[in-house]
Amino acid sequence: MAGWPTGRLLVTAARLAEHAFSAHLAAHDITPAGLSVLHALGDGPHSQHQLAARCRVEAQTMSRTLDRLERSGFVVRLRDESDRRRLLVERSPSGSRVYADIDRAELPAFAGLFDDGAFRKHLLSIIDRLAGARWQD
Repeated sequence: MAGWPTGRLLVTAARLAEHAFSAHLAAHDITPAGLSVLHALGDGPHSQHQLAARCRVEAQTMSRTLDRLERSGFVVRLRDESDRRRLLVERSPSGSRVYADIDRAELPAFAGLFDDGAFRKHLLSIIDRLAGARWQD
C-alpha cells in the first residue's frame, strides 16, 4: 500500500472506518446516514430539502433515510405551522436518546486514532474541498 496514490489510501481508510462505525451503530438500529440526520436535527426541525443539503446527499437519498428513521421511531414528520403544505422533520424523544447514547460512547475501534486536532482539521478541509463543487451551501 505504500506505493498507492493518496486518493486510493483515503478511499480505503474511509471504507474501513465506515465498516467499523456501521457495526457499532447497528447495535442501536441506526446507520451512519441516519446518525448524520439526527445530528443535523440537533438545532430543531428542518425540511427534507434542508436536511439533504446539510447532510450533503441527494433529496432521494434523504427520503429513504428519513423513511427508515421514521419506521424506527427516531424522527417524526409534522406540518410546518407557517406553511401547511410543507413537512418538517424533527427528532423524536427516542431519536434524541439514541443520539445522546451514541454521542457519549466513544467507538472502541477509533479510540486514540483521531485525537489529533490537526488531523481532524485536515479531514474537514478535504471534505469541504471535495464537496464544494457538488453541494453548494
